[in-house]
Amino acid sequence: MSIVVTGATGHLGRLVVEALLRRGVAPGGIVAAGRSVEKIKDLADRGVVTRRADFADTASLQEAFAGAEKLLLVSATTPSERIGNHQRAIDAAGAAGVSLIAYTSTLRAEATTMTLGRSHWETEQYLRERHRNAVILRNGWYLDNYTEQLPLYRQNGVIVGAARDGRVSAASRADYAEAAAVVLTGEDHAGAVYELGGDSAFTLAELAAAVSSATGEEIPYQDVPVTRLAEIYREAGLPAEFADTIADADRGLALGELFTDSSDLRKLIGRPTTTLAEALANAR
Repeated sequence: MSIVVTGATGHLGRLVVEALLRRGVAPGGIVAAGRSVEKIKDLADRGVVTRRADFADTASLQEAFAGAEKLLLVSATTPSERIGNHQRAIDAAGAAGVSLIAYTSTLRAEATTMTLGRSHWETEQYLRERHRNAVILRNGWYLDNYTEQLPLYRQNGVIVGAARDGRVSAASRADYAEAAAVVLTGEDHAGAVYELGGDSAFTLAELAAAVSSATGEEIPYQDVPVTRLAEIYREAGLPAEFADTIADADRGLALGELFTDSSDLRKLIGRPTTTLAEALANAR
């Protein structure tokens, strides 16, 4: 029996595989699944089982999940395709006899108004209806969403957003990956819903101040309307649907939908979450 991690060719899935290995799971007991397994050949070289899993291809999902005891369903990227992709994966896992499914959702999925959130809530409902041993990992925003833009912030000399004075409880991808590994290797998590976020929330103005401090450059925050932010993303080359979705996340941030005072993440990983200052230092 094995633990399957979908999206292992992506950032979060890959980090979960690494976290499982650090926790002592034998490489042969981990299935790293993704559309392009050539991207994770190095994991195969270390003994991790790699299998192709395309959310749009039910047959590939059934093959990827065969013999699995536990599954981490890392949410699909494209919002308009997410629900159908997730439903196929959940059905395939049920057919394969997977005993526990953990799903990476978003904070307060039942109440969020964000475009990203609606598909997560529908997925949660579908999963609960069809699998009694489900674990919901409601991941907050990634610190990496900001630190990966550090070169762009410095190039432009400004951080642009539409979040007003909303606070975001961001944590690193590595923090969320470690929490997923804890759940996948532990007991008594079935049925749990974890609201996961960083210990120290911040506004985007505070982000700008932290970036300025870390770089030694004055990089202010500029707030714009959500529609203008989406235009800026499209002008930068992002696909229209993705640009609109990311801009809408700032609208949710402004409304407090990316804030949590839950200590679930800190409790699961057994340590304080990564701070903004630490993330910026690591990024530099």
